[in-house]
Amino acid sequence: MKNISLLLLLLCWSVLITACEQNPTRGGAVGGVAPDFTLVDRDGKSWTLSELKGQVVFVNFWATWCPPCREEMPAMQRLQELMPKEKFKMLAILNRDTPANADLFAQKNNITIPILNDMGNNIGPMYGLTGLPETFIIDKQGILREKFIGPAKWDSPEVVQMMRRYIDE
Repeated sequence: MKNISLLLLLLCWSVLITACEQNPTRGGAVGGVAPDFTLVDRDGKSWTLSELKGQVVFVNFWATWCPPCREEMPAMQRLQELMPKEKFKMLAILNRDTPANADLFAQKNNITIPILNDMGNNIGPMYGLTGLPETFIIDKQGILREKFIGPAKWDSPEVVQMMRRYIDE
């Protein structure tokens, strides 16, 4: 009985280790190529990630029904204003929410970040999205360099320094 328990424990451990490994070639994994997408913003402009190569791209998945998402959005706006427009792009991907809600939120809070609609959640799975908010930092070569699960203080000195480091690389 003791041997069977030990065998089951080892089997569970190996499954857990395998499931938690990051495959750098898989889309959405830090160190891998960021999955390409094309989405349309609130103004009808089409955005294709691969067309932004040469710039650092900040991609945030959010929804208006998500309180932490709403709370971090003003700090995202301030970060966007601190970064050089020709070297940095911020994209907020609306996930399972209606564009009308996002429009109202953006107008009410003076948000000028491009808000892209992914109502069908087609892009989220490509990035291994586990919840909202989640943010991905993509370098100038299109490599996913950072993944943040949950809200952050995006205008903090540490984040601003990190973004400038990627911009200057």
